[in-house]
Amino acid sequence: MSKRKPPPARPSPSQRRLLEEFTALATAHDPDLRITDRPRTDADGLVTVPISVRTGDMPHAPGGLQLKESEDFLLTLPATPMIPPQVRTPHIRFAGTPHVLQGDRLCLYLDPAREWDPAAGITPVVNRLWQWLTDAAAGTFDPATALYHPVGGVLHHTPGTPTVVVREPVSHRSTISWLTQRTTNRLDLTSAPADSRSHRTPILPVDTLPLGAGSTLAELLTFTHDPLPADAASPAVLTALAASALRNPEGTAQHFVLAVRHPAAPAAPRFLLAGRLQPQAGDTLRRLARHASPSRLGGLPDDLRHTPIEWCYLSDERPEVTTRRDTLRPVRAFQGCHVHIWGCGGIGSWAAEMVARAGASHLTLSDPGRVTGGLLVRQNYTEHHIGMTKATALASHLRNIRDDIRIDTTASPPNPALLTSADQADLIVDATVSITAGRFLDLLAQQPSRKAVLAQLTTDSLTASMGVLTIAAPGNHTPLSTIDHTAGGHVLNDPSLEAYHALWAEPAPGDELRPTRGCSTPTFHGSATDLMATTATLVNLLGTQMRHPISGTHLCAQPHTGTVPAQRFIPHTTA
Repeated sequence: MSKRKPPPARPSPSQRRLLEEFTALATAHDPDLRITDRPRTDADGLVTVPISVRTGDMPHAPGGLQLKESEDFLLTLPATPMIPPQVRTPHIRFAGTPHVLQGDRLCLYLDPAREWDPAAGITPVVNRLWQWLTDAAAGTFDPATALYHPVGGVLHHTPGTPTVVVREPVSHRSTISWLTQRTTNRLDLTSAPADSRSHRTPILPVDTLPLGAGSTLAELLTFTHDPLPADAASPAVLTALAASALRNPEGTAQHFVLAVRHPAAPAAPRFLLAGRLQPQAGDTLRRLARHASPSRLGGLPDDLRHTPIEWCYLSDERPEVTTRRDTLRPVRAFQGCHVHIWGCGGIGSWAAEMVARAGASHLTLSDPGRVTGGLLVRQNYTEHHIGMTKATALASHLRNIRDDIRIDTTASPPNPALLTSADQADLIVDATVSITAGRFLDLLAQQPSRKAVLAQLTTDSLTASMGVLTIAAPGNHTPLSTIDHTAGGHVLNDPSLEAYHALWAEPAPGDELRPTRGCSTPTFHGSATDLMATTATLVNLLGTQMRHPISGTHLCAQPHTGTVPAQRFIPHTTA
C-alpha cells in the first residue's frame, strides 16, 4: 500500500486577496508591471509570484544602479498579513548596492513595525518597489549610512550567543585582541588581556561581504575571498583561527572578529562582525595546529568544512563610529566633569544617576545615612542596598551603570578634606537640606580660586512637584544662602509667583509626614515619580548653566500641578 502524497499547500485568505489585488494592478499597468509566470506555494506556506517591472525609462545618474529595459523579481507573500511581502531578484547582479540584502533581497521596509500596514493591501508594496528602483538608479541611496551594508545588509546574530562589547580602537591590519567574559551575556574585546580568563581572538581585516559572511566555516572562507588551496598553504583566515586556538585552553570556543571594509568609505573605521566556533571545532583546530604549523594546514578538513559559525551580537561603542544619544541635550555639559553630590536621598540619588549617565568622569558622593526599606518607595536604591550607607550603595549602583567612571565617597561637610573641593571639582551639588552643609557651601563660595559651579537642589514639602535650583557661578563670591534669600524676597513680593511662596515659608501643619512611629525625622511628601521628574527638570536646568553659568535661582513646577509659570529664572545681581 503506497503512502498518499500530502495535498499541495493552498494560499491563505490574505495571500489570495493580495494576489487578486496584484493581478488587477498588473492588468491596469501592463506592460509596466506584469506577472511572468504562475504563482507557486511552497511547503512553508509562502506564495512566490514571478513579476517584471519596466525600468528602462527610469533616470540614471553616475554611480546609480544600472537597470535593464525591464527587470525580473520574485514577489513573496507571507501566509499572515502581519508580515510585509518581500521582493527578491533571481540573480545577484545587484549585490553590493545599498539596501540590497545578501545579494538578492531588496530592503523595501527599514522599519516594518512602523511602515507596514497589514490592512493597506498590495499597492503600497508596489509603490515602494517602484520608488526603490527609482532611487537606486538615480544613486540617491547613501551607502555611508546603510549600517550593515558592508556585510550583506543584514544583522548577523545567532540566538543564544553573548554580546561582544567593543570600546577600544580596532586596527585595520590583522592583529590579536582578547575577549574577556564579563557576564553570562557579555564579552569585552580589548587590546590586552584583562585577566587569566581572557582568550586570544584574531582581528581579521577583510574586503566587503555583499553576500554576507555565511553560516559555516567553508562559506566564510569563500565569502572572504580566501579560497581553499590545493597546495599546503592555509588561507589567512584559517591560519589566524588555528594560531589563536592553539594558544587558548582546551575545551573553549574560538572567537574571531572580522573588520570589514566599508565600500563607500574605505578609509573609515571598519565594520566589525564577531563570530565563534564551538569548543569541539576549537579543539579540532588545536589538534591540527599541533601537528603542523597553522600556516601549513592545507585545505579545510572535512570535519571542519560544515562547522557552523555562531554570530554574536556586537555592541560597537567605539567613539569614532558612535554618536551619543544625548548629544546636543543640556546634560551633555556634564561630560568629562568631576561632580560632587552631597546628600544621596530623594533628589541626590536620582541626580547622581542622571549626571553619571550624561558622561561625568568622576563622582564624589557624600551621605552617612543608611538605606532602609521605606526609602525604596522613592529613592534610587534596591532591596540589595538595605543596610548599606547611602553613599556606598549609590556608588555600587552607579558602577553597574558605567564601569568606566571613577566614583569615591567622602565624609559629609563640614569635613576639612572638602575645603579644597571647590578648587578641584567642576560642580558641587548640595541636595542635603542641611543648614550645616549650606553654611559650608557658603564658605566654599567665597574662596578666591574657586573653579567649581556651586548648586543647591530642593523641592517643596507637600508634593515634591516643585523645585528650586540655586547657582553660584565661579567668580561670584556671594554665599548661596544670600542668593537664595534674595530670590525668596523677590518671589514673596511677586503676586504672579504666588504658587512658589511656600518654598520660602515654614512647612504648615500636615505639609510634612513622619514615615515611621516614634521620633522619626519629619520629611516631605513625594513619590519616586515626583522626585524623578522634579530632579530631572532641575538637572536639565543646571546643565544649561554649566558652560556659561550665571548666579541666580531657577524655579520649576511639574505640568500636573497647573502652576504658572512652570519655570522662571531669577538672576542674582551684586549691585
